[in-house]
Amino acid sequence: MKGKIMIHGIQSRLTLWITLCIGSGALFGQDKLESPKAKSNEPILARASDSNRVPDVIFVPTPQDAVDKMLELAEVKKGDKVYDLGCGDGRIVVTAGKKYGAKGVGIDIDPKRVEESKANVQSNHVENLVTIKEGDIFKEDFSDADVVTLYLLPSLNVKLIPQLEKLKPGARIVSYQFNMEGVKPVQTYTGNGRYTIYKWVSPLNRETKPK
Repeated sequence: MKGKIMIHGIQSRLTLWITLCIGSGALFGQDKLESPKAKSNEPILARASDSNRVPDVIFVPTPQDAVDKMLELAEVKKGDKVYDLGCGDGRIVVTAGKKYGAKGVGIDIDPKRVEESKANVQSNHVENLVTIKEGDIFKEDFSDADVVTLYLLPSLNVKLIPQLEKLKPGARIVSYQFNMEGVKPVQTYTGNGRYTIYKWVSPLNRETKPK
């Protein structure tokens, strides 16, 4: 969102960021959408799920080509309601509105990211379609979603399962880079070896653990 990578301590943050840069060179490509306040080539500290805690995640924007593919795989269409959980600079919901005429809701707990997202919405003239909310994704109700997009750690995807199981039948979930342990995806797409996108459809297909 945009992406969030859990970290602990300055040394771990630096090491993880360098590793991510080397392993995913496409993460820092030039953006197609106008985003006047967001700098996609810089890691940005964001807040964790409890706003009283010190920052412990890094915001890394999802490459625009991956955003486009996520929405394509999610089969977004006009009138769909797309939620981006941890929306960062809002590029996913902005693209959904601008390209498909879909309604978008971006949720982020960091006020700075919310400000950037709202600026992105305005500069791309999709205010009539896209709403940005400051909130905790683990406490928000997004059960009316047609599409949910994620760029979170695998453990956070798993933590969202109880909420994702409340989605209506046929709702699509797409995750950039990270799987969801215990839930079988309906599709896995690899983008020229640079990234992976996972797709699930509600109701979730829970995998049975071998006895």
